[in-house]
Amino acid sequence: MYFAALLARTEDGWEASDTELDDVETLSDLADLAREASPDEDTVLVLIEQEDAWFGVVRVDGEDDPRIYVSDAAAAARSSYGEILLTDELLGREPGDEGDDLDALDLDGTEDGESADDGADDADGDDAAPASGESSVPRGPVGDPEILDDLGLSEKELRSMSGDAVGEIAEALGASDVLETVR
Repeated sequence: MYFAALLARTEDGWEASDTELDDVETLSDLADLAREASPDEDTVLVLIEQEDAWFGVVRVDGEDDPRIYVSDAAAAARSSYGEILLTDELLGREPGDEGDDLDALDLDGTEDGESADDGADDADGDDAAPASGESSVPRGPVGDPEILDDLGLSEKELRSMSGDAVGEIAEALGASDVLETVR
């Protein structure tokens, strides 16, 4: 179950609207949808949540490029809405690189300076390996963790959120009442 909402910051405070993402296929489409919510080029946040699996924040400030934060890239990669947020740039891939190409590489964790023996004692072993097609998607958060710093929500607070993260974000921004009207 997904929930997606737009929060637009105006002179009078935050305005919320729920949104359908069925027609959104790219991050550019999502940014355009956000810009439509605020004709005055104010800050607009797109909040997306899939139950307790992951959440994402897309911040659009006028015509600037969108800023993105995703709480768990591997979980989001299994979601059609999450795939919209997981751009090549966000994942550190060259445009056009596909997961199939990366599957051919031996990405065993030693790329970051770890020795091959460092992970040998893991009790999880193969359980921690990414599913097919996810080899290029890291587990855990990706994107801009400081996306909401200037709005009063620190990187540490954002990274520690779980459960109803969208509700927690709205509460921290002082927008929980307006968000509840669209939930």
